[in-house]
Amino acid sequence: MFRTTDTVLIAVMVSAAAFTYQTKHDAEDELRALRRIESQIRYEEETADLLRADWSLLTQPVRLQTLAEAYKDELNLHPIDARQIADLAEIPLPTIDVDAPGAALGGRLVSEGTDATTTGSTPR
Repeated sequence: MFRTTDTVLIAVMVSAAAFTYQTKHDAEDELRALRRIESQIRYEEETADLLRADWSLLTQPVRLQTLAEAYKDELNLHPIDARQIADLAEIPLPTIDVDAPGAALGGRLVSEGTDATTTGSTPR
């Protein structure tokens, strides 16, 4: 009763319907995963905003001043004067190394002493 072409066409139609159903199911799974990730992102953004607001409240100068005054004796805090740090005469001036290879172009600056400052730059 059925011809071979009819059987082949029915098989193609059934396999196309199965492929369409599987593709739709996979797309819905991906959409659910995407919505879950978007929800997590919103939660993390809200948490970051809350932490920024908390940090802003905790670092208000008036609050810090109140805490400094309250715990002045326990922490042994004393106000400092800008002249306590260093005088201008105590700051070493850079010197010019005239024997350097670039001396003809104005020399290079060489500071006196060693500098233990870590800058994060890469060595050349």
